[in-house]
Amino acid sequence: MQANISLSRINAQTFGYLALCLLMLYVMVTPENAFASTAGSGTLPYESWLESLRKSVTGPVAFALSIIGIVVAGGVLIFGGDLNGFFRTLIFLVLVMALIVGANNIMSSFFGTSAELAQLLPLPQHTLVQGQV
Repeated sequence: MQANISLSRINAQTFGYLALCLLMLYVMVTPENAFASTAGSGTLPYESWLESLRKSVTGPVAFALSIIGIVVAGGVLIFGGDLNGFFRTLIFLVLVMALIVGANNIMSSFFGTSAELAQLLPLPQHTLVQGQV
C-alpha cells in the first residue's frame, strides 16, 4: 500500500515537471506580437467610402444631431403619454443610436484618438547682463 502511494506521487510530480517544461518551451518558441499603427489609408478599394462614412458619423454635425435626438426622444418618452409598441420601439431606437454617436464623440474628445508625441526642447538660457536685474 505504501509503495502505491509513493508511485502516484512520483507520477504527479513528473507530470507537473513535464507540464512546466512544455509551457516554457511554448513561451520560448512562439513569437512576440508586433503592435503597429497605420499611417495612411489602406489599399483596398472599399476603404475610401468607409472612411468617409466614419467621418460623417463621428463629425460635428452627427454630434449635434445626436444631442437633438437625445433631447427629442427623451421628451417624447417623458411627455408622450400612451404610445403604441411600434412607436415606442422606434423612439428607443433613435435614443440608442443618438447615445452611441454621442458617446463616441465624447470619448474621443476626452481621451483623443491617437498618441500625442511631444518633442523635448532645451530650455532657453537667459544670461544676465551686468547692471540689469
